[in-house]
Parts: sequence; structure tokens; C-alpha cells
Amino acid sequence: MSEQRNVILAVGLSLVIILVFQLFLMPADLPPSPSETMPSQAESQSSPLEGEAVRRASPQPKRIISDDPTARITIRTPSLHGSVSLIGGRLDTLTMVRYHLTPDPEAPEISLLAPPSGSIPYYVDFGWAPIISGLDVPNTATRWTADSLNLSVNKPVTLTWTSKNGVIFRRTFSIDSDYMFTVHQKVENRSEMPLSLAPYQAVYRYGTPQTAGMYILHEGPLGLLNSTLREKDYQDLKESSKVFREDSEGGWAGITDKYWLVALVPPQYQKATIRFLHQMIRGIDVYQVDHVGPAQTIAPGSSAEAVGWVFAGAKEAQVLHHYSTTLGIKKFDLAIDFGWFSFLTRPFFHALTFLRGLVGNFGVAILLFTVIIKALVFPLANKSYQAMSKMKSLQPDLKRLQDRFGSDRIRLNQEMMSLYKREKINPAAGCLPILVQVPVFFALYKVLFITIEMRHAKFFGWIHDLSAPDPTSIFNLFGMIPWTPPALLQIGVWPLVMGVTMWLQQKMNPQPADPIQARVFSLLPIVFTVMLAQFSAGLVIYWAWNNILSIIQQWVIMKKMGVRL
Repeated sequence: MSEQRNVILAVGLSLVIILVFQLFLMPADLPPSPSETMPSQAESQSSPLEGEAVRRASPQPKRIISDDPTARITIRTPSLHGSVSLIGGRLDTLTMVRYHLTPDPEAPEISLLAPPSGSIPYYVDFGWAPIISGLDVPNTATRWTADSLNLSVNKPVTLTWTSKNGVIFRRTFSIDSDYMFTVHQKVENRSEMPLSLAPYQAVYRYGTPQTAGMYILHEGPLGLLNSTLREKDYQDLKESSKVFREDSEGGWAGITDKYWLVALVPPQYQKATIRFLHQMIRGIDVYQVDHVGPAQTIAPGSSAEAVGWVFAGAKEAQVLHHYSTTLGIKKFDLAIDFGWFSFLTRPFFHALTFLRGLVGNFGVAILLFTVIIKALVFPLANKSYQAMSKMKSLQPDLKRLQDRFGSDRIRLNQEMMSLYKREKINPAAGCLPILVQVPVFFALYKVLFITIEMRHAKFFGWIHDLSAPDPTSIFNLFGMIPWTPPALLQIGVWPLVMGVTMWLQQKMNPQPADPIQARVFSLLPIVFTVMLAQFSAGLVIYWAWNNILSIIQQWVIMKKMGVRL
């Protein structure tokens, strides 16, 4: 009976992996892209503040956003290319210097932000929202003047606009060598009446983007509010007519993609009202995240200032951690979705990046990491392989018991248990390596899938991206036939290596007594080969290398015990 439980447990664990893959790791149906072309003159979104109080914020009437491609401030840094529009004074064009659409370094740079005049607007706006309506403040159509047309590291740019009442508004942009903008806003009240204004920052995204559709990854609005991470899916905001609003001291909020983030960061010592919302503008979904700072009353002859930060770039763990320490941004690294099992995924990620720093290749780092994991569980695996080797040596005895009591299942199980007891064998011990491998498998999968450090990370030969599946396929003779097989038949070299090593390891283990169970086990290498062919190449390399190390370890043990292979 224990042997049957052992077999059932092993098969069950294998099926759990397949089931979890189907339910949580396989991409869900991708949301459709906007079916219509975006208007060349896009309409504006909800103002972050309207009326008499921040808490009563509601959408304002739509108005046209003007644009002039020639009225722009050029952004050039080691990490970013882009521009700030003098119309509206918004940050609305940005590409990433070090990241390209494909592994080819000559491929186009990843585009992060796009202007309202483009096909899919995605931009960041700034300003002062009037507490009392009717005040003349800059809006999305305001044309600013600039003291320079080039923004770069250590070379800030200041925009200036004066209202008809003589109120001077200044907006100064600074940028570092990575992805952080500092936006300093100042109001000089040279009018004859007091002003009551609240500073704000807002990010607007037109159209529902195509996400990875993975349940293990959040993409969409998110933020750290009152030290708690809040996440809202695009679909949740779209289906709900409510505006998510929360007052928070410090924190941050924005919109995240799998690898990229646009986040608004208010002063960490101030209270701010942060909102996530969705609205339809001329049949197009628009997602908005904004924060509004405390209102300030500015007497005639006085001035007021406000500062905020905008992160726009790649979610590099080291860079996010740097901003957490230097700017005091709380838990900024939570923008990387390490998930519920971060106690495993974070150490795995840091171990891989450390090893990569030593050897210069993430693929080699995975091989070394696998050796370390095998070393940590060596005593446990050793006992397991010793138990399986003893069981394999008992195969002739088990066969005689089956011949003798085959028709009496109860008596057969009793005799088998007696045999195991005499030989001091625990049949369930053979499942221990599987139990250890399952959490390692999922944690490593998560690391390979979510971290940008793994994106386009090369191994050797044809593997140019460890986060993507093996690009070769046996069904076109690994590229010799000019035909691209469908995804189901995209079974490359590494999945085949993994399947063969799994089959070899299976042959070294004691075979189930039940013929049906034996047939089920014989199919598992084929099932896993087809299934894992769709996984990241780095994960398949890990599994294949782990199998090879296990085969070597088990072979040595069997040799010492005199067990025939």
C-alpha cells in the first residue's frame, strides 16, 4: 500500500506542476488593443482636483490638448532619450537607451512614453489645481517658455508662464543618469488677490495595453499607500465606476508593465491624496493615476513651492534599491512583483545576479546555482536515492511476491510492507527530491519571468534570451527546414535534453508494480518535454542540468551499493 501511495504522490506532484502551469502560468486571453485609431488631437483626462476639496475630485469637462512637435525640450542621458513638450509642459516622449525590442543591439529602443498627438498617448502631467474654481492656472494647452531646449544630467531646464493677472508659474525639470526626474514647481503671486492651489502630478495612459496575461504577474496601476502595496488591474478599474482614492503619507504610485514603470513620488514627509481611475474618452479607455499635495494659500507678494519625482524607466532591482536609500522612497522595490513567495524568489534573484557578476553569464550562473541547491539538499537527496536503490535491488523479491499473491491485493500489500520493514526501507522517501524541486522550480520560474535582468540574457549558442523559450524545434530539424512550427511543436534542443535526462533518471528508479502505473510514469518525460518547451530556456536548462546531477549522484550510490543499473 505504501508503494502505491509513493507512486500516487509522485504522479500527483507531477500533475500539480502541469495544473498550476495551465491555471496560473499559461497566458490568459490577451485584452484586445484599441480597435480605432487614436485621435491626432487627443482629449484630456480627469483633472486631479476640482471644486472645493481634494476628496471631492471629479472629472472636468473634456478639452482639446494642443501639440507642436517643434516646441520641445530634448532629453539626452546615458539611459533615456525623449522630450518635454512646451505645450502643456508635460513629459510625453521617452525611449530607453539600453533596452531594445529584440536582442539585436541595432533594434529600435523600447518606447515608454508617447505624446497626445501619437497613436497611443502615455504621458505625465504636472501643475497646480485651484481649490476655488475660476483661477487662471496653466493647463494642457498652455505654451511655456524655456531657458534651454536641452535637458540632461546636471543640466536642468526651467519653464515659465505668466497668467493675465501677473501670477508667475515656474516648472524646473532635472534628471539623473538613470530614470528619475525631479520636478520643482513654484508660484509667485504678483496679483492683488490671494491664491489657494494644490500641487499635483498625474500619469495618463490611453488604451488598454496588451499584458502578459499571467496570473503570477501584476500589470497596471499600483502604489505604496500608507506602507501597503495597492494593485489595481486594468479590468478592475474599467468595470468599476468608482474612483479609488486614499490619503497617504509619502509612498508612491504609478502604472507598471512587466519590465517598465512610470511612478509618481510625492515628498515622503507630506500627506498626499492618491487616485486610480478609468474613464472613456470618445470610446477609448483612459487610465489615470495621480497624487495631489496639500493645498497652499499664497498671499499677494508671496510665493509657494512644491517638489515631486517621476520614475520612468526599467525596473532594475539595484536602481530601485538605490532610490529607496538615497531618496527615502519606501519599499520602492515592491514595483518588482516577486510575489507571495518572495522569501524564495528574492534570495534566488540575488544569488543569480551575484553569480553572474562572478562568471559574466546568467546561463552559467544558473548552472552554478543548481549545483549550490543540490549541495544544500545533498543529505536529503542521498537518503532518498539510497532508499530507491534498495527498492530497486528488491525488484526480484517483489516480483516473486506478485507472482505468489497477485490475486490477493490485501495480502500482497501486507507482504510488501513486511519486506520493506525487514529491509528498513521507507517507500515514500523516493518522493523527497520531487518535494524539494517543486518550490525551487516555481521560484526560479518567477525570477526568470519577471526580472528585467534576465531579459535578453544570453547563454551559449542559439540561446540569446534565457527568459524566452528555446527558439529551435525538432520539427523543422532545428532550422534546417525553412518552416516555423506552431507553438505546440516548438520543441527545441534543451527541452529534448531535459526529456531524455528525465527518462534516464526514471529508468534508474524502481519500476511500479502496477502495469498501469508503469505506463503512466513512462509517459511523464514526453508530457514534461512538450510542456516545458513553452517555458523560459533558463528554466529548462536548470531542470536538465539538475537531472544530470541527480543521475550522477544516484549512479554513484547504486554503484557503491552493488545495485545493477
